[in-house]
Amino acid sequence: MGIFGKLFKGPEVDMEKSRANAEKMRVLFDQVVENGDRYRLIFGYTEDVSRFNYGLVHGSKTKIGDLIVGWNEEDQTIVVVPTVPDLSGCGDPTYYRRDQILKAYRNKYPTEAFIIYPDKSGYIGINAYDWLDDESLYVYVSQEEELAAFTDFFMKRFVKK
Repeated sequence: MGIFGKLFKGPEVDMEKSRANAEKMRVLFDQVVENGDRYRLIFGYTEDVSRFNYGLVHGSKTKIGDLIVGWNEEDQTIVVVPTVPDLSGCGDPTYYRRDQILKAYRNKYPTEAFIIYPDKSGYIGINAYDWLDDESLYVYVSQEEELAAFTDFFMKRFVKK
């Protein structure tokens, strides 16, 4: 590979740190979700974009909300638990049961978010990737296999054809 191959390869995942964070996610999830051990987990995040217009100045501000996302094939349920990048705590879970949602789909632009409308008045957009390197905003966890499994579950069980 040589020195240039290593230079241009980009950052690599610290698998030890990733496993430790995956274990922390499991502990937090199991603390707030009954029978939490029956769910598979991924890290996801949601974005809240607010726009502003002050005459000559136009722009937007994005707030990131980190999520532990669990899913259970048998119950056809997704559970979303808000957390913080260092996994020092979490909020209360929100349950999305397949038979109780209005619609769900996979967004294509600008991100490939998983969108769930539990009713006509609200929705959640869950963004999830194999691995994100910015530990100040996101949980440091590698999740290629789990993300593929969640995507398959979501597309087969939640998205109506």
